[in-house]
Amino acid sequence: MRLRVLNATDLQRALPMAEAIQAMKTAFALFSSGQADVPLRTRLDVPDRGGATLFMPALVAPTGDLAVKVVSVFPGNASRGLPTLHALVVALDPASGAPLALIEGASLTALRTGAASGAASDLLARPESATLAIFGSGVQARTQVLALCAVRRIHEIRIFSLDPAGADRMRGELAQQAGVEASVRVAASPEDAVSGADVVCTATTSVTPVFPDAALAPGVHINAIGAFTPEMQEIDAATVARARIFVDSKRAALAEAGDLIQPLRAGRISEASIVGEIGEVAAGTRPGRTSADEITLFKSVGLAVQDAVAAGRAVRNAQNLGLGQVIDL
Repeated sequence: MRLRVLNATDLQRALPMAEAIQAMKTAFALFSSGQADVPLRTRLDVPDRGGATLFMPALVAPTGDLAVKVVSVFPGNASRGLPTLHALVVALDPASGAPLALIEGASLTALRTGAASGAASDLLARPESATLAIFGSGVQARTQVLALCAVRRIHEIRIFSLDPAGADRMRGELAQQAGVEASVRVAASPEDAVSGADVVCTATTSVTPVFPDAALAPGVHINAIGAFTPEMQEIDAATVARARIFVDSKRAALAEAGDLIQPLRAGRISEASIVGEIGEVAAGTRPGRTSADEITLFKSVGLAVQDAVAAGRAVRNAQNLGLGQVIDL
């Protein structure tokens, strides 16, 4: 048996952001139309280390993609000089079940998460959108920026982070990043970041809203990707209450997304406030933005279908380009 191993550099070459965005539109459309088999993810807690390992499988028959992601989140790793998140994606042959490739999972997760926001922004943000506010300065924040620059002509990027040194490093990196043709600055405050912004992306682990509702401009589009538990919240309930809301999966969002669960519990919104899934917009079965002034919100908690479709495309491209290391088992 031969197995291809793709590291972060191989993945970047095998799946450019523009192609990853198209892959996410396909993944979401197939998921929302019932053409992807995505079981609920399995969580295994490791109490003595305060961490957890998640197992996320998916089969997407129309694209021929079968994969499982194993991702561990151990917050205590930071004190040990280790990454908080480790992940690995195994791509399988749906015809035989044979393993095809091992892919560095943290990079794939960041890529597909950024690409998901790129897809949602392409479908929901105003065509003339040019100013981007990004909250957070980690890996996920960087791929959000790259994705937005791939779907809109972004002229100004404003970064706000509770880690000023991290925000400054991100500013310097983006200023030299291929595909980013915008002025980049560190915002002095959350209000400074979002004032007049056309698109806002939040990629934090906050448990309280990261910007005030009153600071938003009419017609803004928001990608909220950081809050993935009921206790976490990046978006003010007032913003959620007046936004046109789309999610990646309604079932998953109602179970995991604190940005929606907390306003629901407070009676600020109802389940009917969720207009639909972004896959329905991608498939053309549900309208997205309906006016230039309305606020649109894409709330994502992440789906295994994204990993499977992204991994499948990456592996096929890597095979054609001769990328990665091939080992015999």
